[in-house]
Amino acid sequence: MPRLEPVRSDHADALLAFELENREYFAASIPDRGDDYFAEFGARHARLLEWQAAGTDYFHLLVTETGQIAGRVNLVEVKDASAELGYRIGRAFAGQGLATAAVGEVRKLAADAYGLTTLRAKVTLDNPASHKVLEHNGFVATGDLVLNGKPAVTYLCELS
Repeated sequence: MPRLEPVRSDHADALLAFELENREYFAASIPDRGDDYFAEFGARHARLLEWQAAGTDYFHLLVTETGQIAGRVNLVEVKDASAELGYRIGRAFAGQGLATAAVGEVRKLAADAYGLTTLRAKVTLDNPASHKVLEHNGFVATGDLVLNGKPAVTYLCELS
């Protein structure tokens, strides 16, 4: 399994390559990030590192032995011992259980290293694999919403 690493400045080039390589794949299930995201990637990456250093967000990458990025798992909007979980696995690595394992690792980090007690997540109904990832990691469906124009479910995970 690829190792989980906090995002660092030297990940910028590999992370941009990962996002570009998987752009169409990700856009099939979530809104595209837009051309500006890629054009301003260096500045955006620097801001992510600032937020991470401030403890308002925690960004993680799944990195293979060869340095290729297989996925991302992020905790954002950290406040009151709670955060929003988000993740994406690249097309070449999908269906291998990496998301389930990586979310499990980040769940432990959230409690043990970051002092969080609750994680939240949102998933559209047309993404059954993501629902399974969350449910295998102790997330419980708590409600319905519309996310990016699609019916979705909110999830909550108590880390205590």
